[in-house]
This record gives sequence, C-alpha cells and structure tokens, in this order.
Amino acid sequence: MAKITAGVATSHVPAIGAAIDNGKTTDPYWQPLFAGYDFGKEWIKQNKPDVVILVFNDHASAFDMNMIPTFALGCAPSFAPADEGWGPRPVPNVVGYPELASHIAQSVIQQDFDLTIVNKMDVDHGLTVPLSLMFGQPEAWPCKVIPLAVNVVLYPAPSGKRCYALGKAIREAVDSFDEDVNVQIWGTGGMSHQLQGPRAGLINQEFDNDFLDRIVDDAENLAQMPHFDYLNQAGSEGVELVMWLVMRGALDDKVTLKKRFYHVPASNTAVGHLVLENN
Repeated sequence: MAKITAGVATSHVPAIGAAIDNGKTTDPYWQPLFAGYDFGKEWIKQNKPDVVILVFNDHASAFDMNMIPTFALGCAPSFAPADEGWGPRPVPNVVGYPELASHIAQSVIQQDFDLTIVNKMDVDHGLTVPLSLMFGQPEAWPCKVIPLAVNVVLYPAPSGKRCYALGKAIREAVDSFDEDVNVQIWGTGGMSHQLQGPRAGLINQEFDNDFLDRIVDDAENLAQMPHFDYLNQAGSEGVELVMWLVMRGALDDKVTLKKRFYHVPASNTAVGHLVLENN
C-alpha cells in the first residue's frame, strides 16, 4: 500500500534556479543559502521517494488570465520545463505518475474538492527550483513527480484552511492506493516577500520564523490564519505559504523535524526550508 513518509517545504525563488544554472552557487552571496540545503540533499539520498507530490504555483507559464484553476493536478506522463521568457531551464523533463495522479484526482473529487485535471502542462521555476535544491543537477530526476498547482497569483486564492484540508484529502487518497509506493509531499513558495508597490522588498523575519515554528507543532491553528494576515505581514506574495499547508495537512499530526533553515535575502525574498518525517 502507498504511504506518505515525509514532507519538504522550500521557497522556489527563480533567481535560485539562475544561480544553479549559471554555476554561481559558491559565490559569496549565494553560498550561505545553498549550504542550508546540504542536509536535505544527503537526507533524500537516504530517504529516496518513488514519487513526490509537488505543490507549487504557476507563474503565468501554463495558465494565464483566460483560465486559472484554483487547484490543478498534473496527470500526464511527463512535463517539460517552461520557457519563462529567457528559454527553458536546462533541467530534465519531469516524469509523471498518471496512475497515482488519476487515483488522487478521483479520491479527492469524491471528497468534494473541485480539482482540475491537467493532461498537458509545462512546469516553471515554481516546480523545478525545489527539485534542483534537493536533487542537484542530475541527468534525470531520480523519482516521479505529480505536480499540484495552486492559484496564489490572482484573487481569490484558496484559504490556508482549505489547503490544509486538501492535504488531508490527499493523504486519504494515497493511503487507499493499492501499490507499494513511497510518497513524499513538498510544499513550495514563500516566505515573506513583496515584488511591487511601495512595500516592494518587504521581508518580515518575525512572521516567517513564527510560521516555521507553528507549521511543525501547531498546524491546525496556523491553518486558520486569514488571508489579510499573510498580505499585511508577509507581503503580497507571502500568501504562497498556504501551499505549505497542503503539504502539512498530508502528514501525521505529530511529525519529526529533521531540518529547519531560514535565510535572507535571496533576490529580495526570505527563504525557508523544512524537512519533516512522519513518525
């Protein structure tokens, strides 16, 4: 039977991908950030998943103003890196897992989530940067990936409470899949940042560190946080953190914290990273 064994949370800053692709990971500006992922890279070698359910947001690569689903599950056999305006990142295509993805879709929809099923989708830095941070630069990604895109770009975005509940529904779906599969779920995006307007460059370290603490031990209450608090305290793009709650909802109520990392700045953004294991 399939089982979710661990969760990973990480920011997905596009400049991180550029630093990796252009060989700048040891530059003085970037080295402290990438050092924070050394543990994760070693940990995942010892805890290699068969598949990662990767929760991310599309940045107008696969979806645009004509159609923006709230939750979209990638059910295709493969997903190519998106061209975000300067060519696709030089990373491998993502290999999907249609059998498990379609099972999750059926189970989650039957649990009253209106999920969009996507059979063709290019994936941008929101998905490929986390893979690079955890797996480096392999010729092929070492596991299958099921992309789950969440709309946190255009109002209205789903609440943290709804995302947390979706994680629980995904957990139930995985538990009922009748193949022996080691599954991890990753939540990406954030932390505090604002990219436009008079507050551009905002980073709230107090908010970020409180979020990192509470998502481990107080996730149920954290999920009740209203959108206004994300926007007011973490900036207009800080609402990406609701995607971490999808990951957390899919894990046990009590988890083991294996890694906690926080770093500022990374291209005007705060970077957070967690590795959580089910007990």
